[in-house]
Amino acid sequence: MKSKLLLLLLLITLVNKNQAQNNMDSLAKEAAKSEQWQPVPPVVTPGKTCGAPPSDAIILFDGKNLDNFEKKDKSKAAWTLNNDGTMTVVKGSGDIQSKEKFGSCQLHLEFKMPSDIAGSGQSRGNSGIYFMKRYELQLLDNFNNSTYSNGQVGSVYKQHIPLANPSKPPGEWQYYDIIFMRPIFSDNGIVLRPATITVFLNGILIQNNVTIYGNTVWVGAPQYEKHADKLPILLQDHGFDGGNPISFANIWVRPLEN
Repeated sequence: MKSKLLLLLLLITLVNKNQAQNNMDSLAKEAAKSEQWQPVPPVVTPGKTCGAPPSDAIILFDGKNLDNFEKKDKSKAAWTLNNDGTMTVVKGSGDIQSKEKFGSCQLHLEFKMPSDIAGSGQSRGNSGIYFMKRYELQLLDNFNNSTYSNGQVGSVYKQHIPLANPSKPPGEWQYYDIIFMRPIFSDNGIVLRPATITVFLNGILIQNNVTIYGNTVWVGAPQYEKHADKLPILLQDHGFDGGNPISFANIWVRPLEN
């Protein structure tokens, strides 16, 4: 009698095991219906150190020369190339822009505010990164230096106040990591999708996928004007006041799909 009971328990166990396996197989088949195998993401090798360009980056500045930049009139970029692999704004030399044109992209840029403090507010360590030559992310020395909030470092100038101010002291290297998505226009100039931007300053999120309202303007309200899908990235020489010899290093871009 005992052996028959054990056999019955064994049969029940086997039946339950088979049923469980069948249920698992059924679930796996259902799960497979939502699996997507294409496209396969491209392999990108990260940089070996923090901030180093990944394998698919386009290098705009690596400290060797200014060959990837030019002035607005296409003449040679006149900023100073330093022996330590950096470049510095020369007051009055003019803005510089990338020779290559970009739309939506990921940008990494490192900068250092001058250690010799001169000026205050907007007159201290002032520059800007202009995507597509018209949408400005502000560069400013805001370490113990106050100004209007939508014009401080990390602001989408006159449009969005940054979520935080993680500025380092003048003379220390800082860095931006930025995701910019270009605007899309209809053939007759209607904005089908406005530009957006996400910004990290020194590893801190300061703009979280905010909408850009149009061209950056100092006076008045921003508005869009239809433009090409790809345009240069511009670095500003804010040379009409003092205290702005900002240095730059390690600038690279990853173009993104629209």
